[in-house]
Amino acid sequence: MAHEHIVYMMLVDAAARAGDEAAIRQFAPNLEELATRDNHKPYLAVAHRAWAVAHRLAGEYAEAEKRIEMALEIFESLGTQWQTGRTLFEMGELALARSENEAAEDYFAKAQEVFAEMKAEPDIARTAVALDRLA
Repeated sequence: MAHEHIVYMMLVDAAARAGDEAAIRQFAPNLEELATRDNHKPYLAVAHRAWAVAHRLAGEYAEAEKRIEMALEIFESLGTQWQTGRTLFEMGELALARSENEAAEDYFAKAQEVFAEMKAEPDIARTAVALDRLA
């Protein structure tokens, strides 16, 4: 049986990837609470990134920036390349939402580099589409 942390992490991460603000707001508090209680840094970073997506979708850009930076700091400190790349991608989405196209392109390019190092083909393709939108 899956542990409660894992269930909430999967729900929150899927909601963030789908851009489902309501689901993020429903499940992220549970994940954040459990991850904080147990000092589970990777899951806490997933919660921060998901909150950033929810805030971006709601137009709450300052709070989104705060949360995405917290996620990036944790993922980089843990050396989790794929999660770092995904977080950089979300930073690009936030910059794009703010009409900061140059910053968005920079974040997407950094994400692309991380994904290329790992040969994470689906993420490479997804990021290429994001970069093409800016061309």
